[in-house]
Amino acid sequence: MRTLEHLFEAFLWRSRLVVLAAVLASLLSALAMFFMATVDAVTMAAHVFTDYASPELAGEARSALRSSTVTHVVEVVDGYLLATVLLIFALGLYELFISRIDEAERSETASRVLVIRNLDDLKARLGKVVLMILIVTFFEHGVQMEFGGMLDLLYFAGGIALVGLALFLSHAAEHKVRQPSLGGGAEGEGGGTRP
Repeated sequence: MRTLEHLFEAFLWRSRLVVLAAVLASLLSALAMFFMATVDAVTMAAHVFTDYASPELAGEARSALRSSTVTHVVEVVDGYLLATVLLIFALGLYELFISRIDEAERSETASRVLVIRNLDDLKARLGKVVLMILIVTFFEHGVQMEFGGMLDLLYFAGGIALVGLALFLSHAAEHKVRQPSLGGGAEGEGGGTRP
């Protein structure tokens, strides 16, 4: 009976390796998004450098091209942010379920972003990037928005206030989480949950 229990527990523990499918899929998706955003950026830059400086372009046409270019820049930033979410998700899943990434542990720059000690770390990092994506998307719609009256302007101002509030709350929550760790003990708490 003890042997059967040992075999079943070994099977359960090794079943966590199925997470590798999600890690690889997220990594491939991140690479695809980085590629798409880079192609969009290069195409947009080539289009601007050839058309925007043209002496034939003047008045409303130049203004329309400028507005379109700003929208494309925001879309490129949005693509890079989404790729970053996928990359952080892949690395976080790997660190939580498979093994620590030794290179990230030794790197000074990676330790600020990629070292994940528990699910709360992963959620916090993903939440910050998702919040940035939402802010960039709001900016993209704000650039294209046409104000028909004072009520539209009031809605837009309310949206900006909510974005500011979301940033303030995420910043306040980050400092609240850091405070207990200054007294010690918080770093060791997450260590027992790691494989």
